[in-house]
Amino acid sequence: MMKWTRLPLLMLPLTLLACGNETHSDLEVFIKDSGKGLRGQVVPVPEVQPYSHFPYTAFEIPNPFEPRKNKLTKVEGGGLQPDLSRRKEALEKFPLESLKMVGSLKQDEKSYALIKAPDSTLHRVKAGGYLGQNFGLISAISESGVNLKEIVQDSTGDWSERVSMLMLEDQE
Repeated sequence: MMKWTRLPLLMLPLTLLACGNETHSDLEVFIKDSGKGLRGQVVPVPEVQPYSHFPYTAFEIPNPFEPRKNKLTKVEGGGLQPDLSRRKEALEKFPLESLKMVGSLKQDEKSYALIKAPDSTLHRVKAGGYLGQNFGLISAISESGVNLKEIVQDSTGDWSERVSMLMLEDQE
């Protein structure tokens, strides 16, 4: 047991001898010469602008972070609004701009229009039917076109009526 306690005492003089007076002059010369010829310039930090207080005075403007009225919400109070409970017709899933009137016909004193859908199906419609995505009620059918009354919602959520017409497409 005595043998192991002497080992650190013997190692101490050996480590001190290893750190003798050996010079590292080549490293010292390298460190001195490594900074010569460098011409770097540090850009100064920009000056911080002082905070300027701006009072908010637009309290009457609607908050842009609150959701607007849903397009299909019912308006209470009996104003103009579409009948949301009625069953949709086949041509109401297409925008009015994509529908084409390709002809008209009369049968038993009633006028019908032939409407071609974007999926190339042909539909026969009459007055009182619906076309387009804006609740377009067919008010009249003539040989040259179909008259519609659409109910559209504006940005404030109010419903309004607009008149549009689907013209007969020229076939060449």
